Amino acid sequence: MKKRVVVAMSGGVDSSVAAGILQRKGFEVIGITMCFGLKEANKKRPSCCGIEGIEDARRVAHTLGIKHYVLNFDKVLQEKVIKDFITEYLSGRTPNPCIRCNQYLKFEQLLERAKSLGAEYLATGHYAKIVHGQKYLLKKAKDKYKDQSYFLFRLTQKQLAHTLFPLGNYTKFEVRQLASELNLSIKDKPGSQEICFVPDEDYRGFLKRELARIKGTPAGIYTNIKPGLILDMNGKVVGEHKGIPFYTIGQREGLGIAMGYPVYILKINAKNNTIVVGNKEDAFSYGLLAKELSFIAEPIEREVALRVKIRYNHQEVLSRVSPLGKNRLKIIFSKPQFAVTPGQSAVLYRSESVVGGGIIETGLTHTEIS
Repeated sequence: MKKRVVVAMSGGVDSSVAAGILQRKGFEVIGITMCFGLKEANKKRPSCCGIEGIEDARRVAHTLGIKHYVLNFDKVLQEKVIKDFITEYLSGRTPNPCIRCNQYLKFEQLLERAKSLGAEYLATGHYAKIVHGQKYLLKKAKDKYKDQSYFLFRLTQKQLAHTLFPLGNYTKFEVRQLASELNLSIKDKPGSQEICFVPDEDYRGFLKRELARIKGTPAGIYTNIKPGLILDMNGKVVGEHKGIPFYTIGQREGLGIAMGYPVYILKINAKNNTIVVGNKEDAFSYGLLAKELSFIAEPIEREVALRVKIRYNHQEVLSRVSPLGKNRLKIIFSKPQFAVTPGQSAVLYRSESVVGGGIIETGLTHTEIS
């Protein structure tokens, strides 16, 4: 009897080929597309969650001859991802919604739906590998440029046991070749935008619209949506910002101030509604504190040397990682890193394997690491 697997099909090339690969391997494949009720805007790139994506996934399923269902996850997206996205920006932090989407929607809600359909596995089009030794290991994909292990650091052993990443041993070029071999209509479809619910990556426009519509965020937090002062490192007023949520650490463009040299955002203080700017060299940190930790196998219980990624497209840096109580880490870089951003994720690697990670609480100055 064939093993049943549910494939999260977005209508893109990667998830479609993942379904094709598993079918070739002899699995009984069922495609599920998560619908979020998102409106189709005038997007330059396709959304993975809109009507177009649903129709493309349906066509692919028809070509492969597999069952396909569309399930509404709008409420979960709003509660677990979008509400957090807004609250984090209002608090002066820069969130990573893709990590929360993987944590709460794909590998929690969708995995449970897969099991209810009698499936042994949930598969996605992520570029990553799962290796089973004494415990399940999450490893980088063959295609290092496309590797998405960074976004998956919150997966648990129980989830990894029921997850497949069919693209882990393929490059993007090879995946497109397979799409042609499988005669899939989406073989030349461009990649989707980074955040499915933010049209054309205009998060500021999205925040403005949502803040005008959504009620029920923490009391008093709307006080951050008003102009405030931009200060230099000495506390001197050098300009005015348009509202805390519209800025991020390391930002240089759109500040509307002229100081005779390039300036970058160093700190965002939501409580005082102020932003501090300075030279680029002042935007480097010597380490960071991380909270809300998650580990693939074993937690870190003593100081260890690991490589750390402070955002997805960031070069890993060798670091000393030390536990601070049960749910915090202190990370000291081997060399200073630019724009360590609260709200983003610090993900820890040992060679090709993901050890775990956490949410960046704050960057550390030279004096704070000692």
